[in-house]
Amino acid sequence: MAQIIEDLGNDVFHIDTRMGGYTGITSGYLIRSSRPCLIETGAARSAGVVTAALAELGIGPEDLATIVVTHIHLDHAGGVGDIAEAFPQAQVVVQEKGARHLVDPSRLVASAHRVFGDDMDRLFGDLRPVPSERLVSIGESGSIDLGDGRRLEAFHNPGHASHHVGLLDTDSGDLYTGDAAGVYVPETADVRPSTPPPDFDLNLTLSSLARMRDAGADRLLFSHFGPVTEVADTLDRSREELLIWVDMVRAARATTPDLDHAIAMVRERDREINAAFHADPERELKFEELSSVAANVHGISRWLDLTESDETSPH
Repeated sequence: MAQIIEDLGNDVFHIDTRMGGYTGITSGYLIRSSRPCLIETGAARSAGVVTAALAELGIGPEDLATIVVTHIHLDHAGGVGDIAEAFPQAQVVVQEKGARHLVDPSRLVASAHRVFGDDMDRLFGDLRPVPSERLVSIGESGSIDLGDGRRLEAFHNPGHASHHVGLLDTDSGDLYTGDAAGVYVPETADVRPSTPPPDFDLNLTLSSLARMRDAGADRLLFSHFGPVTEVADTLDRSREELLIWVDMVRAARATTPDLDHAIAMVRERDREINAAFHADPERELKFEELSSVAANVHGISRWLDLTESDETSPH
């Protein structure tokens, strides 16, 4: 069994949150500073794993100062209500566009049930509400106190989702990417896109990648999955792969009006150009559960529909 906790140095600890019982796809991070901070809670189903890991790292119910989510998708923030209840002193930090959904998650949860169906409970569980007085909202930028002069500098980083933030640790130089740089696959060093509907926007994603590059980070900490030290090369590969997928979807749509057929075409092409990733069926399955080809194609296709209608509409 792969380990749950990994010491990354600088009082930063990587926690495998084990979404759906899978190892190696969903990350949380503890900064064990004088004001301890958890970044990403994982899904609601993962709350017990995360709480146990924090206890192992010496963080008891009264010790956690801050819980930060990069955005409110259920694999990142689904456990926030449970974790907030278990650590009653912690403030919960979220981008302002996502704040209302943490106070009243009913629409978000209902939408997820429609999308995931019978898989919803197995993979995620239901997000529980967070009391509004526990929330701190971030707009275009903000700063999170980690104690002793150490801070997380937060900045709005949309493209994957409108309610997404990036986080730079002023002490360690770590940049918490959420999903804004895609999905990193440690076994093959692939950087796969994460372009789900309804928020994916290519131009915002490209500007977010540029913003992360300009941050001058020493290390990237992916929510999927883990640490990467080759900062510039990895962000470049993320950009390149994203553009390849947009071109694949555009070409498939030009061939067929049927979106299911287009998804099948993109899936086949992806298997050709990313053979190393697809060589392991178990790895392929778990990352498909995390960020499916169908969801990525739907997100890109929706963006193409919007941009193409803008281009053809009268001005």
